[in-house]
Amino acid sequence: MSPKKSRVEKSDDEKTVEVQISAPNRKTAVFKIIGTSPYVQNKFSHKAMEEMKNKQLLGSTAKTGKRKPKDFESCYQEALYKPSKGTWPNGAIKATHIKSAMVNACRNVDFKMTQAKQCVFIEADGYDKDELSPLIKITKGRPRPFEQALRCANGNPDIRVRPIWDEGWEAIVRVSYDADKFTLEDVTNLLMRAGSDVGIGEGRHASRSCVGQGWGAFKIASGG
Repeated sequence: MSPKKSRVEKSDDEKTVEVQISAPNRKTAVFKIIGTSPYVQNKFSHKAMEEMKNKQLLGSTAKTGKRKPKDFESCYQEALYKPSKGTWPNGAIKATHIKSAMVNACRNVDFKMTQAKQCVFIEADGYDKDELSPLIKITKGRPRPFEQALRCANGNPDIRVRPIWDEGWEAIVRVSYDADKFTLEDVTNLLMRAGSDVGIGEGRHASRSCVGQGWGAFKIASGG
């Protein structure tokens, strides 16, 4: 597509300036990714957000009271991303988690993270029913409850239940990118590094809260 030209008219004592901006040159690459380690998901609970909101609305009159019994099945369901339309029996991945992994992978190749943020996007298959986050559909692998003992930020021990997909889970990822800044090979290699060096979900290599469990790693299927 040829560049778009525009003329900016100014007053008689000023020169007319011609501005030339190239049209967007966006392309989309489609990949099949395969989990090389388990994927553990932990969406922020909509129920917890509502409880937080109610406490803030009550202000100083709010009382903590006794701790309610924990409903582990409800905790498991609340930790799953679910589309606003239809049902996805295999579950979903938050699309921005894939993008975040690609952006973080730029550190390992001395590439500007800000440029990747602006030029690389993950196309959504749908949106989460609670927070409207863009989602991509998991095409293979079913989630199951996974219980883990840990310590909260205040040091108290707790048991958390989250959905886990065993190694071998799959998803189709459509990456939209600025072809004036990235080649197809660039995008492919960046996604590969995102899967091998960074990962997605809880316990990933690049987790902020721990050294990682090696979870959430993936590879690109050959020919995918």
